[in-house]
Amino acid sequence: MTGTTAGTAGTSMRAALLREFGAPLEIAEVAVADPGPGEVLVRIAASGVCGSDLKAIDGKSPVVTHLPCVLGHESAGVVERTGPGVTAVKPGDHVVIAMNGPCGRCRNCARGRVHLCSGRARMTAIMGLMADGTTRLSAGGEVVRPYIGIGSFAEKAVVGEAMCVKVAPDAPLDLLALTACGVVTGVGAVLNTAAVEPGSSVLVVGCGGVGLNVVQGAVLAGATTIIAADVVESKLKLAERFGATHTVLADDLPAQVGAIVRGGADYAFDVTGVPEVLTKAFAATQPGGTTVMVGSPAAGRNLEIPPGTLFGSRRLMGTQGGDANPARDLPLLVDLYRRGRLDLEALVSERVPLEEINEAVAHVREGAVARSVIVFD
Repeated sequence: MTGTTAGTAGTSMRAALLREFGAPLEIAEVAVADPGPGEVLVRIAASGVCGSDLKAIDGKSPVVTHLPCVLGHESAGVVERTGPGVTAVKPGDHVVIAMNGPCGRCRNCARGRVHLCSGRARMTAIMGLMADGTTRLSAGGEVVRPYIGIGSFAEKAVVGEAMCVKVAPDAPLDLLALTACGVVTGVGAVLNTAAVEPGSSVLVVGCGGVGLNVVQGAVLAGATTIIAADVVESKLKLAERFGATHTVLADDLPAQVGAIVRGGADYAFDVTGVPEVLTKAFAATQPGGTTVMVGSPAAGRNLEIPPGTLFGSRRLMGTQGGDANPARDLPLLVDLYRRGRLDLEALVSERVPLEEINEAVAHVREGAVARSVIVFD
């Protein structure tokens, strides 16, 4: 399914197009068709630059198979227009755009595992298509796909109704955008995936934008020992601001963690996506401990875990976007922010216009920022 453009081209916008893997993004005019049934046109206010976007640029994302593509997914904005049948939101509503829109009808949704929804709308969105197998974007006669059905490195996005989570109009959208991916992934890994108990010890390896939110999640869960590990000392300083009680420059993790928590941590979260680091994080847990793979390893990489270590009832788990239920978890995160229990402002290292997106991508690639945020007028 290569996708075609459907609907009437109702407007145009500026967007950052990925035309060639490994090449800089190109700012171009893109035509946007009117939203179809069950679809919503959102005027983007802000979009964070995530490591997943970099994988797509490098040609390493399994869901970006057709170019050109508009990247970006961690976003929030204002509803501009709705298609037939939309009832959840109306023009003027402020929304966070969730990474997935569960169908509510498949087997996983019926069992409450909406993050594993297998409904057609969600599965086609992952590949950059609407539920009918077409897109709403085109440029110079070419079909353009939006990244995982969002494509928020653009002034506007057409998304499924279920992906729009309404938020209070007085909350800053440039901060709420971060809840859509980095925040819900990090906090959700702690609260949803691992279900960390109060009084636990937690190791967080990799203190970028997502890792810092794992730290915040550990604080929210009531963990009393939170060890942040990274190879960049400045990131460890930031991790302390978010609630880390101990920091280590990642080297011999089992020995370093064991010197802080006898026997190892109760929980370890690897956010690096490097299999060798995940192995060390797993070894830094005590018998009965849980390790969660938050970072996504590159395709083709294998993980080596000595089988004997599993006899200590250690668990290794994966997570997908913090195993979140967007309709439940995103409003909760917004509420925690509004009550001062979730720090979003400190996550933002820079705010830049769309024209500077390639510089922002470079900053993320260098590990020089927690989050770069593209902001629109």
